[in-house]
Amino acid sequence: MKLYELFGKGRTVFSCEIFPPKKTSPVDSIYRTLDGLKDVRPDFISVTFGAGGSDMVNQSTQEIAGIIQNQYGIPSMAHLTCVGAGREDVDRTLAQLKADGVDNVLALRGDVNPDYPPKTDFAHAGDLIAYIRARSDIGVSAACYPEGHPESPDLVEDIRHLREKVDAGAQHLVSQLFFDNEDFYRFLERCRIAGIDVPIEAGIMPVLSAGSIRRMVSLCGASLPRKLTRLLARYGDHPQAMREAGIAYAIDQIADLIASGVDGIHLYTMNNPGVCRQIADSISSIRTL
Repeated sequence: MKLYELFGKGRTVFSCEIFPPKKTSPVDSIYRTLDGLKDVRPDFISVTFGAGGSDMVNQSTQEIAGIIQNQYGIPSMAHLTCVGAGREDVDRTLAQLKADGVDNVLALRGDVNPDYPPKTDFAHAGDLIAYIRARSDIGVSAACYPEGHPESPDLVEDIRHLREKVDAGAQHLVSQLFFDNEDFYRFLERCRIAGIDVPIEAGIMPVLSAGSIRRMVSLCGASLPRKLTRLLARYGDHPQAMREAGIAYAIDQIADLIASGVDGIHLYTMNNPGVCRQIADSISSIRTL
């Protein structure tokens, strides 16, 4: 199933993201995460490529996407990056995914890892998207940034580049994490004005610790609204309280997004199925209204 076919059916799509195990861990250690997620019954699960894109990480991504698709019966989406894949890599990956029954990829530029020299066949995600669409009938998704990509000079330019990715063939968009829903609503309005009419999922990451969220914010540039900074100030030094407050904050975000009619929610699980299950249980009844 192509992921864009999930949308427009009267309910909010709910999906999850996981990442492959570290290179020092066996690939089958991911089963613990997947066993915990299967009862959540997400509409699909995406599998990250890994910073730098070593062949080992790439192979793990493909293998795990196939496991999700074939052993768990859940549609999967494999990440594929410009910095981690040249043309031959893309051709080989697409052939393997097709053989494994995986129908979807998320095409990204990716982050450069100094330990792995980047591939240079594709300068931008739009180039990779166009190449995939010309070579395969696989479903292609892309990333979007409600507060603008950190390297974009302004929001207008950011939307222009996003439109280029959609024009190149992206059929579905997944947003970077954000913590203020108003940022996402303003972003949606800019997208629709620009003629970007593909489904757009809201990316949500639960704040489980003060340290982890500060690292994520430094990497992706997401802003922290006053409501969240108050939680961090009050509970940041109390791990269990911070975890509970962070999950409650994510549930509140998701409930508001669903009430506003968003296309879907994409939960960044950090391979923590217990948190995903807690959130999914809290929103199960409102997803179908």
